[in-house]
Amino acid sequence: MSHEHNVLDELEWRGLIAHSTDRDALRAALGSGSVKFYVGFDPTAPSLHMGNLVQILTARRLQLAGHTPYALVGGATGMIGDPKESGERQLNSLDTVKDWVERVRRQIEPFLAFEGANAATMVNNYDWTASLSTIDFLRDVGKHFPVNRMLARDVVRSRLEDGISYTEFSYVLLQSMDFLNLYRDYGVTLQFGGSDQWGNLTGGVELIRRADGGRAHAFATPLVTRADGTKYGKTEGGALWLDPEMMSPYSFYQFWLNAEDEKVGELLRIFTFLSRERIEELDAETAEKPWLRAAQRALAEEVTTLVHGAEETGRIKAASAALFGSGDLHDLSTPTLAAALREAGATRLDRTNGLPDIVALLVASGLAKSNGEARRTVNEGGAYLNNTRVEDPEFVPGESDLIGGSWLVLRRGKKTIAGVELG
Repeated sequence: MSHEHNVLDELEWRGLIAHSTDRDALRAALGSGSVKFYVGFDPTAPSLHMGNLVQILTARRLQLAGHTPYALVGGATGMIGDPKESGERQLNSLDTVKDWVERVRRQIEPFLAFEGANAATMVNNYDWTASLSTIDFLRDVGKHFPVNRMLARDVVRSRLEDGISYTEFSYVLLQSMDFLNLYRDYGVTLQFGGSDQWGNLTGGVELIRRADGGRAHAFATPLVTRADGTKYGKTEGGALWLDPEMMSPYSFYQFWLNAEDEKVGELLRIFTFLSRERIEELDAETAEKPWLRAAQRALAEEVTTLVHGAEETGRIKAASAALFGSGDLHDLSTPTLAAALREAGATRLDRTNGLPDIVALLVASGLAKSNGEARRTVNEGGAYLNNTRVEDPEFVPGESDLIGGSWLVLRRGKKTIAGVELG
């Protein structure tokens, strides 16, 4: 690996380095052979989310550049959870954490190559933590941690007022011990994580130096925020989950499609593998013709393909096109259509007394405020059922109009859509 193609330059261009230990030493290490690195994921939920995706894709970038990944799933640290600003975490049972460890492993695996010259390895810190005695832990790890340094961590300082348990206060020791173990057992010399992990990352580097006189490196990726500085990770329905059962792939795609113009270039750099040239072209298009949303469309397609696959992304694009009139709604899979309509706004109606007429449907779905307004919409040619204009206010759909046996797609004008599910 030559210095001319140092992966650090790529990471810096993509805005992925918020903090790092000695930058020159890190650059030299990454330029002189395959570096063994690790990144950790705590199973504190049944799925990974957008913040974790930053780390997974960064690991993939390093592996593609010839470095060797160790993906750590925290069966032990997941039992405790890293302290967060808002207060103590709910502790989960061993069985719950074991189940989540498996789910998280399965989510990480497709992104890394587990064969070849710099094959990835999956590790679980429960393996070396479960059998450790308290005395050994305090002697071998605790001895190297000055309490004043631990108190200086931002999250600890902010929690001292309301109280922080010894359990969460000690988390930094466990994560630092992970780095020391991986350094000793596998020769891992680099760890990275989110910028909120910086205290834990440097704790590990320091422990390797104090305990073994070893040299290690660390860097942190920035926290991804909206243009106004608020955290992304949370959408109306909770976090941006990678698990399709917890967030439909259609909603996932829509999230990226709705990225703000000011942020879309940053998101393309962090979350896609598009080339520098292509991203710069998209930046220019956003500046010159923002209404085309070319960058947002590329972003949504790339990230959804990475997480949910090309086939699912194709179905989502077909659903988006069909909903807005260019494509046959009957060709769509019912789950994709249902997810799209729930995202747009869906109403459930009872059909025991037969199907309602178009006026009742427009009012029930919220596309018209009153029967009078609904009739006017129909008479002015602005009402559509399953992409076909309805010209008669008395029109009643038939069973054959129901898509997937229960759905009707209503549209008012070109852009306003609602779904009606008939039960």
